[in-house]
Amino acid sequence: MAFAVRAITLDLDDTVWPFAPIGERIEHVLDEWLRTHSPETAKRWPPEAMRAMRERVWRNNPHLAHDLSALRRMTLEIALRDSGADMALLDPAYEAFYAARNEVEHYPDSLDALARISARVPVAALTNGNADLTRIGIDAHFVFQLGSREHGKAKPSPCIFHAACARLDCAHGEVLHVGDHVDADVAGAFRAGLRTCWINRDGRRWTNRQLRPDLEFDSLAGLADWMETHDIRAPAVAGPG
Repeated sequence: MAFAVRAITLDLDDTVWPFAPIGERIEHVLDEWLRTHSPETAKRWPPEAMRAMRERVWRNNPHLAHDLSALRRMTLEIALRDSGADMALLDPAYEAFYAARNEVEHYPDSLDALARISARVPVAALTNGNADLTRIGIDAHFVFQLGSREHGKAKPSPCIFHAACARLDCAHGEVLHVGDHVDADVAGAFRAGLRTCWINRDGRRWTNRQLRPDLEFDSLAGLADWMETHDIRAPAVAGPG
């Protein structure tokens, strides 16, 4: 399939790097940090209990579903307050979490593919997560990062896709959204009028009969290969629509 692509919006977690190792690291780092700086909190809230409490906080605050940073701070605040800890520890505890959150292990193909893709078209990060591309060290591959926290709504809401298209100064149909999540990425982008690329690294079957992605690859390298072998150029179009 060949079509015009003037820009790409790119999901991050489980598209550029796997999130599961990050989640495990966060639990370990926070537990070690609390054992050192607030032993009573660590005792009252070991990793399993902290995980369960975090999930309760998520469920009880659906209005913050777009802001994972606020939900994480709320979880830490509850744990510290419940254990009688000094609340001045909240900011450094959050920083310990956030440093661990940004220690990522890229998929083997990701960095080379990002360089190849961003050399051809502008790439914007479009994420519901709270990764920091500058901390991670790959911000040079992106023209900007738009997160659900900053935007105020999360994928699959069409408005976050449209906001990215507006910043890219591209028509919706000339932006290719790339991501792993069937609903948040592929279905969300499709309904917003973007082209779609499903990164299916684990060989899942596509089951949605109402729509299909324009492209499907098992890695970002597959997308880079496709871009280098297809004429994706398009004349400039003023504004989204």
